[in-house]
Amino acid sequence: MTTKTAEEQRLEESRNHQAQWHKWGPYLSERQWGTVREDYSPDGTVWDSFPHDHARSRAYRWGEDGIAGISDDQQQLCLAIALWNGEDPILKERMFGLTGNEGNHGEDLKEYYFYLDNTPTHSYMKYLYKYPQSAFPYTQLIAENQRRSRRELEFELLDTGVFKENRYFDVFVEYAKVSPEDILMQIQIVNRGPEAKTLHLLPTLWFRNTWSWNYKSEKPMLKAIQSASVADNEIEFSLIEASHPMLGKRWLYCAGSSELLFTENETNTQRLFGVENTCPYVKDGINNYIVNEKKEAINPEQIGTKASAHYVLSIAAGETQVIQLRLSNSPDLNQPFGNEFNRIFQTRIQEADEFYQRLTPFPLSEDMRNVQRQAFAGMLWSKQFYSYSIENWLEGDPATPPPPASRHRNHEWIHLDNNEILSMPDKWEYPYYCVWDTAFHTITLAMIDPDYAKYQLDIMTREWYMHPNGQIPAYEWAFSDVNPPVHAWATWRVYKIEQKMYGRSDRQFLERVFQKLLLNFTWWVNRKDAEGKNVFQGGFLGMDNVGVFDRSAELPTGGYINQSDGTSWMAMYCLNLLTIALELALDNPVYEDIATKFFEHFLYIAKAMNHIGEDDTALWDEKDGFFYDVLQLPKGEQIQLKVRSMVGLVPLFAVVTIEPEILAKLPAFKERLEWFIQNRPHLKHNVACMQTAGVGAKRLLAIVHRDKLKKILQKMLDETEFLGAYGIRAVSRFHAEYPYRFDVNGSQFRVDYEPAESSSGLFGGNSNWRGPVWFPVNFLLIESLQKFYHYLGDDFTVEYPTGSGQYLNLWDVSTELSKRLIQIFLKDSSGRRPLYGGIEMFQTDPNWQNLILFHEYFHGDNGAGIGASHQTGWTGLVAKLIQQFSEYEAQNQKPELREMPIEEEELKAIA
Repeated sequence: MTTKTAEEQRLEESRNHQAQWHKWGPYLSERQWGTVREDYSPDGTVWDSFPHDHARSRAYRWGEDGIAGISDDQQQLCLAIALWNGEDPILKERMFGLTGNEGNHGEDLKEYYFYLDNTPTHSYMKYLYKYPQSAFPYTQLIAENQRRSRRELEFELLDTGVFKENRYFDVFVEYAKVSPEDILMQIQIVNRGPEAKTLHLLPTLWFRNTWSWNYKSEKPMLKAIQSASVADNEIEFSLIEASHPMLGKRWLYCAGSSELLFTENETNTQRLFGVENTCPYVKDGINNYIVNEKKEAINPEQIGTKASAHYVLSIAAGETQVIQLRLSNSPDLNQPFGNEFNRIFQTRIQEADEFYQRLTPFPLSEDMRNVQRQAFAGMLWSKQFYSYSIENWLEGDPATPPPPASRHRNHEWIHLDNNEILSMPDKWEYPYYCVWDTAFHTITLAMIDPDYAKYQLDIMTREWYMHPNGQIPAYEWAFSDVNPPVHAWATWRVYKIEQKMYGRSDRQFLERVFQKLLLNFTWWVNRKDAEGKNVFQGGFLGMDNVGVFDRSAELPTGGYINQSDGTSWMAMYCLNLLTIALELALDNPVYEDIATKFFEHFLYIAKAMNHIGEDDTALWDEKDGFFYDVLQLPKGEQIQLKVRSMVGLVPLFAVVTIEPEILAKLPAFKERLEWFIQNRPHLKHNVACMQTAGVGAKRLLAIVHRDKLKKILQKMLDETEFLGAYGIRAVSRFHAEYPYRFDVNGSQFRVDYEPAESSSGLFGGNSNWRGPVWFPVNFLLIESLQKFYHYLGDDFTVEYPTGSGQYLNLWDVSTELSKRLIQIFLKDSSGRRPLYGGIEMFQTDPNWQNLILFHEYFHGDNGAGIGASHQTGWTGLVAKLIQQFSEYEAQNQKPELREMPIEEEELKAIA
């Protein structure tokens, strides 16, 4: 058996509850202001009620934010950095960006920072922030973006000129764990500019404010301990003691000469509301002391709930200076710094290299390995402590005035009470969980920390998340919104990834989540099938503005939409639950009955996809060879909404193959299956059903049979339609020349091909499904093609690209699509990354060009990154694609024909 790496051993210790390696991690948000949970306004004006300008002065109720920060897993104690260049009007304590009302495409981060490295136990972490040396252009960024229309480009921080002549600091922040409760912190500041500059560096330790809201809460305390000097190369240090009633005591060692500054993490009511402060020392006290030279703003007794070690650094051009700190549960470390400190860092870096090399041991270019490593880092840095109790939020806290009675957002979710470490889509633009994003996150997370991946899926189905009626919460803006039901798919995939990569089959996890997903499936059937015809409406379903109408709102025509994607997602859901039930039935025959139920339900949905009823319009259009939504008007008229979009490709996701040995082991299921096929022949018309054996005697269940598959792929693989140079577009390029128009009541609704930002304000206008490339649906398309290949084999080929005269089997098509997606991030033959388009600093500057951002979505024609810039979340799937691609390239062969190709040929078990 292969020896485990040091990081694997730590994961095992954590799994076995031998050591709490996950106790401390990068759990701070990067934007707590402007969130729903901090909004106590009467009218729900989230962005206006708690703006960035309040954040330095106002205590947060539900969480904390910071730069390159860490906290414990209940976010009781936090550690992060603050900076001041001597020019800014405020300390740089948190990331700045535009609100949803200020940006010409909604909320928009205006900073440059990068997640460079991280391990699953956070034994080593590295982060980079680029801080301008001139005054940060807050006002200019707001004014210029407000001036621009939705059809214009966004005005970015680089556009302001603050980075000209490289006049900025690179601030590298690293952490290394000596043990679960002994954490080293190292900050390296590089002056990239042409002149010597002074930088104020303030590593800051503070308690999340949990005492201002409840009279019974005991207040923690920070205090200075007399500075000390040791015979460790005579390195002097300062010491801060942190005492918390639940966390206990911790000590922050601050190497070198620094001034210790103390204040309270409490609201400056005088500044914000004109109400006299109850305490002379408030949250912005250190800011006021440094920037505004108010000496009375800090506590001379050096006690409080927020403290900074103030370093004033004069850094020559090109020079690097290093500051070291150490957060420990020991008050009397003999040699907190020095050679041992440096040795631990080098060891943890080496261990991180060994861990990631083991994950992908195949030959990879340095560039591709760098992209994958930063993708993993982004996934792990995107962990966040998320706290939100709807009941407390609506009713208010005992020690504060009651909130306005007009507040009713999420009032149906009174049971919801969140206090967990969750995977965020983007800790600035989306610092809250989005449940269908979470499902995709777990695929990449399962490669590096399967226990954490499983936890993400399990927690969303627990009773303090899932609604009593079975609905899974969507996101804090509207927990009742409906996202695609991909939870079962992710559960199965995570189970299989752990099985192949780590040699563990966690049946308990599989069964536990499956049982609760039965409730969710029932909720879908009862709530989203308006006429009981197995055609689903769904509503929002994640793809914000893909439709001609806002699918979450009341239609201007009246009636409702029978959704191609909503119905297809449910067909996929049936097959995912069928697959899990068959796996569980191998140990427990009770699940054979449940498997039969999902087999039958799938056939009813698949039939409805092609023909709803005798007098109904089908979602499938035989002439076009494509699926469309159907508008059901109040008086019975039905109209196909002929938008060529991802909505019509989602039916490909509903596909599964079943191995003959599975049927042989489950005689009751096989008997019922054969009875159903023989006695309900009308249900198997126009769908791919279990009747005919494929390659290796496999059986196929799919919405589309081989003829429909060819017709759909003819459009999907057409470069004038869906196939872009960097993946499958969410809307066909056909609509660039032929926009879809729908006129009603004197108003025209239309869908154009828009490959970049959205020109629409739907869902805030900060995302766009009308032409760009999105990773989650591309990933599912790749997987679906592989599944079809495992049934149809090498003899089934399609033209790729359409019109080229070149024919490939479906496995090879899936490989080509993977390549296109991976190439977004790689340097091309001229050394430029499609990801960064025409941004020259990122393309040519050696201090920028190898830093990777994982955007929310990508330009449908040129692959440039658009939307949220740190949405490693589902865009982190590129790490999985790289791993899979590199494995098969190394083998130079197709995988053995099996039911789940992505998992079945995973890296051999490393445990």
